[in-house]
Amino acid sequence: MLDAGVPLPMEFDDAVTWAAWLYYADEMTQSEIAKTLRVSRATIVNYLQEARDRGIVSIRINTNASGRTRVARGLVEKFGLRGALVIPHAEDRDLVSRLGDAGARVLAEQIVAGDVIGVAWGRTVLSVADQISLPEAVQNLTVVQVSGSSTGEPDFSPELCTSLLSSRIGARCVNLLAPAVLSTKELRTMLLDEPILKKQFDLIHSTNRILFGVGDVGTKSTVRASGIASQAEIDKYVEDGAVAVIIGRFIDAHGRAVGGDHDERMVGIALEELKQTPNRICVAGGSGKIEAITATLQGGYATHFVTDLATGEALLAA
Repeated sequence: MLDAGVPLPMEFDDAVTWAAWLYYADEMTQSEIAKTLRVSRATIVNYLQEARDRGIVSIRINTNASGRTRVARGLVEKFGLRGALVIPHAEDRDLVSRLGDAGARVLAEQIVAGDVIGVAWGRTVLSVADQISLPEAVQNLTVVQVSGSSTGEPDFSPELCTSLLSSRIGARCVNLLAPAVLSTKELRTMLLDEPILKKQFDLIHSTNRILFGVGDVGTKSTVRASGIASQAEIDKYVEDGAVAVIIGRFIDAHGRAVGGDHDERMVGIALEELKQTPNRICVAGGSGKIEAITATLQGGYATHFVTDLATGEALLAA
C-alpha cells in the first residue's frame, strides 16, 4: 500500500497508474519507483502487473523484431516474400491462438485509412479476427467476405470471421450474399449476373489486403469439416494431386490450381484473383501442414507469412 505521507500527483487517479507511468514512460527502474512511492519493490512488481491486467498498459511488440530472425530471413529469401514473422516455439500453448495473436499484430501494423480488407475463413483466421486491436481508430475501413457462406461448421465460417474482424477494428462489414458452392455451374453463372453480387465482387476485386490461412487435405482437416465439399469430392481432388486448400480452392504440390466440377460451382475469389491483391497475409503453422504451406508459398499466393519456429525450420529444410 502507498505510504500515507506520499501525495499522488494530481494527474494520476491511483498509485498503480503512477507506477506504470514512471516505469514505462519515464523509464525509471522498479527500485527507483519503490523509493519514490515509499513502498517495497515487490509492491511495484504487483502494481505493474495490475496495470497490464486493468488495461492501463498495453504492450505491443514490434513485428520487425521477429522478422529479422534467421528463419524469417530464410523464408523471405526462399519463397520471395516481402515479409515474414516467426514466433518462438512453445509446447504448452495453443498454436492456433499464438498464430492468431501474431497474425493480428502483422495485420494491425499494416492497416491504413481507406483499406478494403478481404477475409477468408478457418480456425487460424478466426483467431486473428478475435485478437486484433488497433492502437488508435482508423477511418474508412471496409472488411469484405471473399468466399460464399458455408452450411458446415459454423465456428470458423467466412461470415463469422468477417463480421468479427470488422467489429474489432471498427470497419464496415460486407458479407457475401451467396452460398459457397452451388448445385450447377450454370446456376453459378446466372447468380453472378445478379446486380447485387456483381457489386459485391467489384468490392472483392478492389481489396488491397487479404487475410487467409492454409488447409491440408487430411482426414481431420478443416476443409473436411467446413461443408464446402463432400468427402468424396475432396478425395477426388486428392487423387488428382491436391495437397492444400486456400479459401476453398485446391492446389497441388507446386501451387498450381487443381480444377474440377466442384471448383466451377464455387462462389468466391479465384486463385488468380487472390494473386492480384497487393498485400496477402498468410497465417499458418503446424507439422501436419508442411506440404500444404510449401505448395502455397511456392505458388506465390502470399506476400507476408506468419508461422512458428518449428514450421519455419521445416519449410527451410524441405
